Amino acid sequence: MDTLRLTTNESDIRRAGEIIRSGGLVAFPTETVYGLGADALNAEAVSSVYKAKGRPSDNPMIVHIAYVAALDELVAGGIHALNNDVHKLISRLWPGPLTLVLPKSDKVPDVTTGGLDTVAVRMPSNGTARSLIRMAERPIAAPSANISGRPSPTTADDVLEDMDGRIDAVIMGEMCDVGIESTVLDMTGDEPVILRPGILSKEYISDVLGREVIYDQALLEIPDEVADPGKGVADTLFRPKSPGMKYKHYAPKADVVVITGSAERFKLRARELGLEAMKQGKRAAIIDYGDDANQAAHQFFADLRELDRQGYDFILIRSMEQKGKGFSVMNRMLKSAGYDVE
Repeated sequence: MDTLRLTTNESDIRRAGEIIRSGGLVAFPTETVYGLGADALNAEAVSSVYKAKGRPSDNPMIVHIAYVAALDELVAGGIHALNNDVHKLISRLWPGPLTLVLPKSDKVPDVTTGGLDTVAVRMPSNGTARSLIRMAERPIAAPSANISGRPSPTTADDVLEDMDGRIDAVIMGEMCDVGIESTVLDMTGDEPVILRPGILSKEYISDVLGREVIYDQALLEIPDEVADPGKGVADTLFRPKSPGMKYKHYAPKADVVVITGSAERFKLRARELGLEAMKQGKRAAIIDYGDDANQAAHQFFADLRELDRQGYDFILIRSMEQKGKGFSVMNRMLKSAGYDVE
């Protein structure tokens, strides 16, 4: 398959919309990371996303919309069945990097939701993304546009590195502003629960709602084992409500270690590990964002990919304080290291 390189002009986005309507796959920029889009209501098209990514079929996808009215066909009972908290989040935080997990309607195929009775929905703030959804005249299911388990793509070149020849087209847009995936918030229970942390922090969303938002317990624990997405559906009873909860994610080709403690400890330990690598004929790189969580979010996936391109064998990452946006960045750092922490 020849993967088309499309621009962000109107005629190319219209062509991308036609590809989506016809059951094809198009990668496109959002404010968070590049998504790999398919018609969310076309089960066959969504299945082809799993195949292109090598993604296990029990890993749910996020459905992207351009209008709030699109919720009527995605959510059980339509917009009017949603509670006041959901309406408050929509009015305050959409469009933007917030995904809401809601009860799904019968129109949404099980393959889109990983077999769950909930659907994850967001409205991106990126203009190109919303134009594509409007041109497609369909809600678009879109996980990150990378091989499953690899760092998420924040540029069109990142997408092509993984997806060239696997998908119909890539919209060659700008580098993503945020750099990590959206916050996923489960609104189906008595309490709002963050299933995947993002740039919109627990504290920020709690302030918007005027009530406490909690983390899913799985985010606060180091798992005994992380399933490999390259081996298909893991044989467990756990059915993740959000991407990023069950399978290995964000891993570069290089081995990654997260080093905790003070800046001085990081320098000393990174030097020691770097010398050990050198003695083995290998190269070690350092990632240190200090306390700047915004820069870390924007650059982390891009830096992992660039260090892979440069052929580094080890990547040594300085940890961040796990609060606010730093919690979200550390979630990605820990997963990229397979929870190898010193």
